[in-house]
Amino acid sequence: MLAAFDEQGNLINLAETIPLKQRFTCPACGEAVRLRNGSVMRPHFAHVSLQNCRFYSENESAEHLSLKAELYTALSRTEQVAVEQVLPQLGQIADLLVNEKLALEVQCSRLSEDRLRERTQAYQNNGFQVLWLLGKKLWLTKRLSSLQKQLLYFSQNMGFHLWELDLDRHCLRLKYLIYEDIFGKVHYQTKTCSFAANIMNFLRLPYRRQNLLSYQVKQHQQVGLAVQKQLMAGNPRWLRRQELAYSQGRSLIVQSDADFFPQVRPPEAKDGFCQIQTSLEPFCAAFFRYYQHQENKTVQTLYPPAFYDKMRSNHIISRKEKNTGRTAES
Repeated sequence: MLAAFDEQGNLINLAETIPLKQRFTCPACGEAVRLRNGSVMRPHFAHVSLQNCRFYSENESAEHLSLKAELYTALSRTEQVAVEQVLPQLGQIADLLVNEKLALEVQCSRLSEDRLRERTQAYQNNGFQVLWLLGKKLWLTKRLSSLQKQLLYFSQNMGFHLWELDLDRHCLRLKYLIYEDIFGKVHYQTKTCSFAANIMNFLRLPYRRQNLLSYQVKQHQQVGLAVQKQLMAGNPRWLRRQELAYSQGRSLIVQSDADFFPQVRPPEAKDGFCQIQTSLEPFCAAFFRYYQHQENKTVQTLYPPAFYDKMRSNHIISRKEKNTGRTAES
């Protein structure tokens, strides 16, 4: 932990200053904490005993401590920031609270999806916005884990996205326009922001007006053969899909590559996405409707949700104009 009360009752923030050794207490539980200032980890406070503190449950990693301190330094140049803000009404502590309403949680280790959902809903139910910023162990690579899906955010301009913190490169990273193909491989674009730059502006990027970007993904060939291999290996995902196909009088392994188009699609989560409160149904409907009319099925161009919504609106307007024309002729 980076914050504690000194003997005079002053709140000490180790991201700003290193005090002389004295007696310190935890701002959350009031129990004694020690100042540790060694050569391995950055200066921090540690409970003498965690037995009576319901806010802190485990020791923090060096990565977690350093990222909190660097973010505090970066954000405090332009924003009002509190480090390790105790929120009694939530029964938890925000790693960083920005402008009294935005909670930034630095997550460097795995946690259960139930606990993530519980903490997120506590913030949302009490009027806070929360952004989970992921340490190295949780970075997105080739596939989306079920936990990473619960850490996804969504905007019309940048689609599904998540935030990563890179201590070695001293930067915040945004991975956006996240889609996954039918075999689970993830596709995305990346933007970065140095801790020396305006971090708050970067955090607002997904919701700012901007040019709509796109990228292309080549489609798999001989998909039926690949699906057959997945079925022979007992892949539960493909077994369920094959069962559904059978119920409709089809078989996946004899379908053509074009039948699987588009192969790259929005991520799916059985119980929804706990960071996303808006309905995704309009986006998904517009997404699949757009690709129904694409002639080239060897490559797929992926866009932000705003693009598909615009194409859907144009289609509706065009259809109405045609209907109006027919009415006038009759």
